[in-house]
Amino acid sequence: MKHPTFRIILALVSLHHVTGSIQVGRIGTNDNTFKALPRHFWHEISSPFTELPDDDLEEESEESTTHDPYPFFDDANMTANVTTQLGNDVYLHCRVNDLRERTVSWVRRKGDEIHLITVGRHTYSSDSRYSLQYQPPNNWQLLIQYANERDEGHYECQISSYPPLVYLVYLIVVVPKVEIVDERGVATVDKFYKAGSTIELKCIISKVPQPTSYVTWKHGLRMLNYDTSRGGISVKTDLLTGGAMSRLYIANANRYDSGNYTCALADIAQATVSVHVLNGENPAAMQHGGSTKWRPLTSTTATLLLLVLLACSSVR
Repeated sequence: MKHPTFRIILALVSLHHVTGSIQVGRIGTNDNTFKALPRHFWHEISSPFTELPDDDLEEESEESTTHDPYPFFDDANMTANVTTQLGNDVYLHCRVNDLRERTVSWVRRKGDEIHLITVGRHTYSSDSRYSLQYQPPNNWQLLIQYANERDEGHYECQISSYPPLVYLVYLIVVVPKVEIVDERGVATVDKFYKAGSTIELKCIISKVPQPTSYVTWKHGLRMLNYDTSRGGISVKTDLLTGGAMSRLYIANANRYDSGNYTCALADIAQATVSVHVLNGENPAAMQHGGSTKWRPLTSTTATLLLLVLLACSSVR
């Protein structure tokens, strides 16, 4: 597009060629010089002037509306819930498109407090378990190692756009529950067996996001899962929905089998029971390979019995 001034210069040059000279001060609308020009001459000169402003406005409008693509998250919901188990490593994903020169940051929100974790690929958290693990082409994932209960809560993946874009992630840390139960399925801390009987201990693991068979049994500090020194020891573990059930069998129990037995889910959670192997003594309770012979008196029952005896003696 030629500038109007350039058009005027061309017009004057054309006049010079047509008339042979230009006397600007004498040129007027009634001057014979203009009458000698072809009629289409003025149309060629004047028509671009009337069209030029519209063209310029269109170009300026195009330039003013052109900008870089705005960034956006892969997940249109812009929120996510992530569940992990206590002690596991967990990744919080944040996939960003059309980021260009903008920056991604991770922050932790606790009430009104905001704690900066990462900016770009740099980690600013004092907790070494946190780090930014970028996965091409667009995943700015936050890694949390050995997740614990304190890690549960709100996290935000932020883009330094205007206005800022925020992707919300809520992390749930599940703490497994481990219990050693009796024949009724009630948690117990003591088990009594007669010498020569079979010890049977039952362990229930629950609140586990993913089924696992990694359940271990110990007698004191000695691992029993693969113990062959004593003989007669076996472990059977069945996977359940959201957990597992493990049984420990010890055949032909003797007094050396007394002590603390621990059922553990890796190094995350455990439960302990005290096993008593008796040789004909008068036990508080006795199990013979899983069958209960009689139950002990609780402190409440014993107190009530004592009060009844005192009442009877006073009546006499």
